[in-house]
Amino acid sequence: MVFWRKKKNITEQDKQDHDDRFIHRPGDPALEPSTEYDPEIDASLKHEIEDPVADIDELEETPVPEHTLVEDAQESEDLSDHTEEGGWLSRLTKGLAKSTNKISQGITDVLTKKKLDQDMLDSLEEVLIGADLGPKTAAALVADFAKDRFGKDISEEEVKEALSGSISAMLSPVAQPLEITPPANGGPYVILVCGVNGVGKTTTIGKLAQHLKQKEGRSVMMAAGDTFRAAAIEQLQIWAERTGSPLVTKEVGADAAAVAYEAYEKAKEQGSDVLLIDTAGRLQNKANLMAELEKIVRVLKKQDENLPHATLLVLDATTGQNAYSQLESFKSMVNVTGLVVTKLDGSAKGGVLVGLADQFGVPVHAIGIGEKMEDMQPFNADEYARSLTGLNAA
Repeated sequence: MVFWRKKKNITEQDKQDHDDRFIHRPGDPALEPSTEYDPEIDASLKHEIEDPVADIDELEETPVPEHTLVEDAQESEDLSDHTEEGGWLSRLTKGLAKSTNKISQGITDVLTKKKLDQDMLDSLEEVLIGADLGPKTAAALVADFAKDRFGKDISEEEVKEALSGSISAMLSPVAQPLEITPPANGGPYVILVCGVNGVGKTTTIGKLAQHLKQKEGRSVMMAAGDTFRAAAIEQLQIWAERTGSPLVTKEVGADAAAVAYEAYEKAKEQGSDVLLIDTAGRLQNKANLMAELEKIVRVLKKQDENLPHATLLVLDATTGQNAYSQLESFKSMVNVTGLVVTKLDGSAKGGVLVGLADQFGVPVHAIGIGEKMEDMQPFNADEYARSLTGLNAA
């Protein structure tokens, strides 16, 4: 199915540009960090939108489907509500099993004697670093644990309880739900979703739209800001159909900033409560690519200086320590207001969320532990801490 009017001719150079921009090859020497910012960057981008509505006729809007969920044979995911089948806590505990086992087994291996000494503390710190909490965070947690316990008898359960409490205290300040506040000057609440390629941005947008519509009763519009890949537009179209949300697109290769600008006008005209803007995946060490994201923000501010109201960075928990550099890079380019951490169910690196909270203090709005709609839920610090340390295990 095609959702745009005209198709761009893809040249060999386009294909090479695609590889350079969107294909992540871990350890590839070709992907050395680029720190220079080219002041001529906008000249290389297709549109600076001197007149943002000049191309309005090229804008495609897919209307709200008659149904609120896809009901045909193409439906590939179970979108029904299973929240009572075992409950979220049970799914969270199972999802974090790999991370939990690494920490729990590490604690068991450390406790070779009863009295807490320096060797045990050093070993415990290594366990936490191995679970991707990061050296600084691990050291802080161990130092807190050692207070009033050094030289005393300890048990495995006591270690888990103490670590759980310290981790919960570290996470509590960032455990903040995403709150939609109607803008004072009208128009939709605009949420820009960004991240490197493959972290699950489009899926996160779909789940977020479903939550906003079903749980909060808000009207949602989506904008396909990943204009480089036709597949990205089609994927977002599927989610638009699943959630009953209108979708704004332009042709493949169009300026993403133009899509965002015009989508805002459409959402405001139609009285949508929320506008969710998808963006292309980009490597955080490419300054020019990051500048394209910065341009989207700059162009949105031509509509309203307060836009976007929220900028969500989606992080893949399986990347471990790389999540630190991703957050640092995106924060330097755009005002990241909150995080969504995905794929915790496939990771033994769930401790990275603790390190991110400790070092950056950016709100964590939601976490994902599976593909089903209900597998993304608001972040709860105490539940996460207890599951991570194995205290919620049956």
